[in-house]
Amino acid sequence: MKAKDIMVREVVTVNQSATINEIAKILIEHKISGAPVVDDAGKLVGIVSEKDILHKETNPRLPNFISILGAIIYYNGVERFHEDFKKLMARQAVEIMTEKVVAVSEDVEIEKVAGLMINHGVKRIPVVRGEKIVGIISRADIIKTLLVL
Repeated sequence: MKAKDIMVREVVTVNQSATINEIAKILIEHKISGAPVVDDAGKLVGIVSEKDILHKETNPRLPNFISILGAIIYYNGVERFHEDFKKLMARQAVEIMTEKVVAVSEDVEIEKVAGLMINHGVKRIPVVRGEKIVGIISRADIIKTLLVL
């Protein structure tokens, strides 16, 4: 079975210029936990989830450091701190979204899609044709196939 066989074809997306409030309303209205982010031409540029929005309500996670002779040396978590801080200050989708999107083509086997979800810790994977979104697969979509088998 392939991605095109189980994907949802009517994909709810948000524009990269959408505000955080607009994103939240879209997620609530459609009862989804995340959505692909597209530019004005409809090209996939990121993905935004409830987790990204929650960063607005938390403090950035501080990087790990050691103090030697009064000097502070950061050794782990600096990139995560910068990402947290960026999301804390975000006003639009383009500022809060995850830019590195795991996406698949229509002909990818669903076993591979499931593996990508597990390996990358994602709940949804856009299905693309070129740079355009043609569908989306969630964990629930894959689990539904188990009922058919």
